[in-house]
Amino acid sequence: MLVKTYGSAVFGVNALTITLEVSIGGGNRYHIVGLPDSAIKESLRRIESAIQSAGLKMPRQKIVINLAPADIRKEGSAYDLPIAIAILAASGQLELTEVGHYFIMGELSLDGGLQPIKGALPISIQAREAGFKGFILPKDNSREAAIVSGINVYGMNNLMEVVDFFNGKSQHEPVIVNTRDEFFSNVSRYPHDFSDVKGQENIKRALEIAAAGGHNLILIGPPGAGKTMLAKRLPTILPPLNLHEALETTKIHSVAGKLGALDALMTERPYRSPHHTISDMALVGGGANPQPGEISLAHNGVLFLDELPEFKRSVLEVMRQPLEDRNVVISRAKLCVEYPASFMLIASMNPCPCGFFNHPDKECICAPGVVQKYLSKISGPLLDRIDLHVEVTPVHFDELTSAFAAEKSADIRARVIKAREVQNLRFEANNALHYNAQMSPNMVRNICRINDAGQGLIRKAMEKLGLSARAYDRILKVSRTIADLAGSEDITSEHLAEAIHYRSLDRDSWTG
Repeated sequence: MLVKTYGSAVFGVNALTITLEVSIGGGNRYHIVGLPDSAIKESLRRIESAIQSAGLKMPRQKIVINLAPADIRKEGSAYDLPIAIAILAASGQLELTEVGHYFIMGELSLDGGLQPIKGALPISIQAREAGFKGFILPKDNSREAAIVSGINVYGMNNLMEVVDFFNGKSQHEPVIVNTRDEFFSNVSRYPHDFSDVKGQENIKRALEIAAAGGHNLILIGPPGAGKTMLAKRLPTILPPLNLHEALETTKIHSVAGKLGALDALMTERPYRSPHHTISDMALVGGGANPQPGEISLAHNGVLFLDELPEFKRSVLEVMRQPLEDRNVVISRAKLCVEYPASFMLIASMNPCPCGFFNHPDKECICAPGVVQKYLSKISGPLLDRIDLHVEVTPVHFDELTSAFAAEKSADIRARVIKAREVQNLRFEANNALHYNAQMSPNMVRNICRINDAGQGLIRKAMEKLGLSARAYDRILKVSRTIADLAGSEDITSEHLAEAIHYRSLDRDSWTG
C-alpha cells in the first residue's frame, strides 16, 4: 500500500515542500531513497523503537520510503515523525482520511517522545502557502510556528498523541499566538540602560549618531574605559523592530535553532558578541549543510567584536563583502544559499598591546613600531568600512562618583527615532533603504550636498589624513546623519567637522 505524507526542507531562510512516499509490500528489508543524509538513514531505528513504545507494530515487510523531489538532498532528523505516520497509515494502523492534509515534522525519541526541530517558522509559512490544513510538530516549536496566521498549528508531545489525533480519539486545540500582542508587549524590554554609564558624554554622542544612521563604529581606548559597557547599551537606543523586521529576524534564529520553547517572536534587536577565537565559517555561516553565521544572527541588530585585533585576519576579511552588500551568499557544488546580514558593526580595541598608548596618565611601555604593527592587524579596507572611529578615555573619579543623573536610553532613543523618521521619508521611494548608512555612492552625491565652505574643509581633511574615496563617502553619510539629528535640511561645516572628528585612526597620532 502506498501512503503520502508531507514535510519540508529548509534552504537558507526559506522552505520547500517535501513529499514522503511510503510503500509496503512483499519482502523484509527497509529502503530509504531520495538523497537522505546519515541522520535520515538512521531514522528507521528510532522509528521502530518509538512505534513499539507506543504499543503499535512495526511492519515486518519490505518498506520503501521515497523523499521527493529525489534530486534535492534532505538532511536532519525532523523527518522521523512524517515517516512514522506514513508507515502506520500504510500498515492500516492509522486512518488515512486526514493524513495528507497536514504538514508533519518532528524528531522521535526511542520512547516515542518528540524532540524540537529547526526552522519551524519558515516551514509553517511554506505549509500555509502550499494550502495545507494544518501543521503538526513538537510542542516545543508550536509557539514559534503559530506566529503564522491562516494555518492551524498543533503541538504534540509524543507519537501516540499524533496517532490518536488522526484516528479521531482525541481533540487538540490549535496553538494561538497573537502576533501583534506578542510583539508590542515586549518591544522595549532591555536589561541595560545608558543611565548606568557615568561620564563618557562624547562616546554617547557617537553612539547616538551611529544608531540614528545605522553606521558602523569602532571604540579605541585603554582597558577599563567602558568600551564593552557602552556597546552593550547600544540596542537600547536603536529604534524598535517593526513587525516585518521581527518576523525576518525570528526566521533566521528559527533556522539556526536558537529559539526557546517559550519564544514565539523576537521583539528585541539581536546583540551578538562572538569570542575572538571564532572561525570564519562560524562568523559568516557555512558548513556541509549551510547554517547562518553570527553576522546573519545579528541581522537587524548589532554585531559586537571585542578586542578586534585579536581576531584572525582571515576572519575579519570575510566580513568586507557582507558589510557592503548586507547579505552573504554561501556557495557549494550543488547548493547556493543566501542569508541576510544587515547589521551594525560595533568593535572595540586597545590602542596597543599594553593598552596605554595615548593614555592621559599612564605611560605606554610598547617598543617603537609596536603600536603600528598592532593596528596593522586590521586592514585598511576593513577600517574604511567603519564610519566612526572614536577614542575612549578613562572616566575621571569626579564623574564616576557624581550624583548627577545620566540621560536615560529612552530619551536618546526618542531623538534617534525622530532622525530615522526623517530618513524614512527621504528613502520612501526605495523599499530596500531605511537609513543613511545604506546609501549608494550615487545617492551620496545627490543627497549629501555641501557648500563651498564645506568642500574646502573636507578637501583639507582628505589631503592631511590621506583618506580614501570610500572614507570620503562615509564622512558625508555621517554628516548627513548629524544634520538629521539637528533637524537641519542642509549639511553645514559644523556637521562635517564633527564627522571628520570621528576618524581617529586616520590621524598621524596613531602611527605609533
